[in-house]
Amino acid sequence: MNPLSILTVVAVLILSIPQARAHEAAQQMADVANAYISTLSADQKSKTMFDFSDDERENWHFIPRERKGLALREMTPEQRLLGHALLNTGLGNRGQLMASTIMSLEEVLYQIEGDADPSRREVTRERRNPEKYYISIFGNPAMNGAWGWRVEGHHLSLNFTIKDGTLLRATPSFFGSNPGEVRAGQRTGTRILAIEEDLGRAFAKSLSADQWKKALVDITAPKEMITEAKHHIDPLSPTGISETDLKPEQKNALRQIIHEYLFRVRPEIAEERWQQVESGGPVNFAWAGDLEKGRPHYYRVQGASFLLEYDNTQNDANHIHTVWRDFAGDFGSDILGAHVKADHN
Repeated sequence: MNPLSILTVVAVLILSIPQARAHEAAQQMADVANAYISTLSADQKSKTMFDFSDDERENWHFIPRERKGLALREMTPEQRLLGHALLNTGLGNRGQLMASTIMSLEEVLYQIEGDADPSRREVTRERRNPEKYYISIFGNPAMNGAWGWRVEGHHLSLNFTIKDGTLLRATPSFFGSNPGEVRAGQRTGTRILAIEEDLGRAFAKSLSADQWKKALVDITAPKEMITEAKHHIDPLSPTGISETDLKPEQKNALRQIIHEYLFRVRPEIAEERWQQVESGGPVNFAWAGDLEKGRPHYYRVQGASFLLEYDNTQNDANHIHTVWRDFAGDFGSDILGAHVKADHN
């Protein structure tokens, strides 16, 4: 594929996203994935391609570790463009911006850690590489049936599952930020997850004394998200304050938090899930830790079918983890059932 063809693919994706429906998003994912696969060498394919039933599909995490898949730094310029185009098929404008900026923060961490210990700059360069993000493809996007793809690296894990070219799932979905706020250097003031932090705190501070007694579940924030990087999760204890105990304006504020997390993926994918949230009954909001910025804090919102978590405790409460989980839909479990069983058998 020549550079002009690649740019055409990217342009078509960007122009068509607002009008596309979810099944069209699935078709775009398949088209771009097939174009990307066509450029891979045999060695690159061996790193990128997995059977759909491979255990690696659910082996997700958000720490800076060695991963399976093909890293951006191992790709040709053509392949990197197509890799970012694939990412574009799954994310909305805000999600795409967040993902790219999260990758770029590895350079900020390299500068911070490299200055702190110059003797380890080479090791730090390897650990904090903005192109140490991996693409993995599970199954065959050129065939009808089930397949999936993942883009993952430090503080980013995006998992998409497609079945029969029409059904789509986009969880687990993790976005993190370290630093939560860049406090030195040319990028001072950068806050990738500012909306998630500010909306959560503003909502908590809007609660009355009686409401706060229900919402506060612990005066100490957990050191990590409670669900961590578990492959599948069950609902947590329904503690905190129920949406039924909120005023109308507080209910709207809580729904805005949910909306921000969900619509990190492109709108037509998120919209179907949003309708399920809206019809799924009351949700609960729970807070742990301090209410003041710069102090360790945590919150979660849980509904009948989903959980979102936010944790900011590490590095003097300047290191944020956020995740969206579906109890039945992570890794497409709800739409795969019989397919996965048949494949394993």
